[in-house]
Amino acid sequence: MPEEAPSPETPRPGPDLDLRLVRYFTVVAEHLNFARAAAELHVAQPSLSRQIQRLEDALGVRLLERTPQGSRLTAAGAAFLPRAQTLLHTAHQAVLTARAAAPPRTVTIGYVEDLVITPAVRDLRRRHPDAHVRTRHLDWDEARALPEGRVDALVIRTPLPVPDDGLGVTVLYDEPRVLLVPASHRLSGEESVTPGDFTDEPLVACAGMAATWTGFWRLDPRPDGSPAPLGPLLVDTFEDKLEAVADGRAIALVPAGDRRWALRTDLAAIPVEGVEPCQVVVATRLTDPNPLVTHFRESARQHLVRTT
Repeated sequence: MPEEAPSPETPRPGPDLDLRLVRYFTVVAEHLNFARAAAELHVAQPSLSRQIQRLEDALGVRLLERTPQGSRLTAAGAAFLPRAQTLLHTAHQAVLTARAAAPPRTVTIGYVEDLVITPAVRDLRRRHPDAHVRTRHLDWDEARALPEGRVDALVIRTPLPVPDDGLGVTVLYDEPRVLLVPASHRLSGEESVTPGDFTDEPLVACAGMAATWTGFWRLDPRPDGSPAPLGPLLVDTFEDKLEAVADGRAIALVPAGDRRWALRTDLAAIPVEGVEPCQVVVATRLTDPNPLVTHFRESARQHLVRTT
């Protein structure tokens, strides 16, 4: 019998590309300047550099080279750029196509980190049983899902980590900030503190966030106008922030209602006097005609009240 021809080798799957990183690359490639690209993207320049490095690691090639005059595309970067732009355009068109084909009574409610929206969503579904009400949990750096149309309303804390142009904000309640310290810290056990009690201690900074957002949570500048001391590190997640504080490398301001730190015995939270609170809000697009968005705001105002 004739020998069977060998079957063609199954192609190995390529890397899973994070579209956010691809978008960051296209903006850097457009400006060939990390500082200008970071300003357009509303992210910190060091964070942008790390995100580009993540994309290069995923692809296994260098896309950009730093030069004294700025940055330039490598051969791989120049080849990747038009495909990256096409990929982003195709993804955007896919979103628009899916949304156009969705049932006319559909709304997607986003919520960030530890915030709970169940009572408001339950009320909206009760009032509109024929509507398709979806929820989507987002990390703290994914608020762009609202202006990009991936969610229709977003329950989040202020300050917003994205530009608020074209967005409407409905305040649900004020939420104080507390100081998070290691359980062995000199301030642990105090009933309350003021910024003067920790003025020389750095607060953990969060990577990839807008300057306004980062300044608010680093208390920079301090109430007396002095700059906050620079911290020893940046973190990407709330859990990394908890780990940095527990390790004694910095302290942190966190919302009083975010109790995830309480799962650890090596941390303590102390009320801070003399600083403005953050606010829990519902953010929506001002031009959104979907009536379910308005109805969700009503449900949120009634049911997403502050719990103590």
